[in-house]
Amino acid sequence: MIDRDAVRHTFVVGLRNAHAMEHQALSLMDRQIEHLAHYVEVETRLRSHRGETELQIERLRSILEGLGEGPSTLKDLTLELGANLQELAHMMAPDEIIKNCLANYAFENFEAASYRALLVMADAGGFTDATPLLEQSLHEEEAMVAFVEQTLPQVVRRYLALRASGDEASH
Repeated sequence: MIDRDAVRHTFVVGLRNAHAMEHQALSLMDRQIEHLAHYVEVETRLRSHRGETELQIERLRSILEGLGEGPSTLKDLTLELGANLQELAHMMAPDEIIKNCLANYAFENFEAASYRALLVMADAGGFTDATPLLEQSLHEEEAMVAFVEQTLPQVVRRYLALRASGDEASH
């Protein structure tokens, strides 16, 4: 038999981690959006997903508050700092856009997996009020995964064409 208190504790930790993860995502997107002059479709989608991410943060906060809990400011700040450092490293690379696309693909899949795990925890703990909110966030992350997967070949081809013509291609 599953100990409901243990499930609740794990669920709260997972929600706090997801909250921090979404703050990290905002930092990553903000840095990338600034550097996408040649990749308008990526910029447009990142701006749209940024709005979704803000809603995901609110959903997570709502679930936490419903449990009488709150987010972890330390986790939020730590992951935001990590995102900023990652983006600074990518900005120095001549193939910044490609590195960002690969990192985004990995990160979006990580986010989707995190929501899947939270849904299992919600089910195991009987936290049914959280399910529709987590499912909405999962669907948004899966849509972003599909976008990155579908546009990666176009982005790489555009990058190669710009490089071949001598134009700025990294972003």
